[in-house]
Amino acid sequence: MAGGAVDFAVPPEAAYDFLVDPTRRPEWQSSLRAVELVDGWTPGDPVVAGLRWRDVTWPGVRPLMTLTRADRPQAWAESGEWGAFSAELVLTFVPARPGCCVVADFEVRADGVLRPLGAVLTTLATGPVLADLRRAARLLSPSGAA
Repeated sequence: MAGGAVDFAVPPEAAYDFLVDPTRRPEWQSSLRAVELVDGWTPGDPVVAGLRWRDVTWPGVRPLMTLTRADRPQAWAESGEWGAFSAELVLTFVPARPGCCVVADFEVRADGVLRPLGAVLTTLATGPVLADLRRAARLLSPSGAA
């Protein structure tokens, strides 16, 4: 997995709640245009492992996403699948002054002859994943400029 860390000026609970809610994703994920909820979940319902949604991205890719781990406020993980590709994102929330550090681990995998492309996509996506987390940190910052 590839990854990195981003400092947030809010407690782990606040960062976790903002980042784990799929309906808030278009606010901070640059590739998202919308989220289509699956299985009857509605905003305000508990966010638990097994929650599914479909990302609607600007390139037209529409992966089915599943929250695979929800341990508030320590960590959450999600997986996404589209065609021959799958991806996994794990966020770990580490208390730090004055807020927390969000550690991201990310990997894209591909099947068959596309397998080598998974490693390439992981490398290419790591920068944008961390940029999205920096955007989320800015949005949550009390000063508006984390």
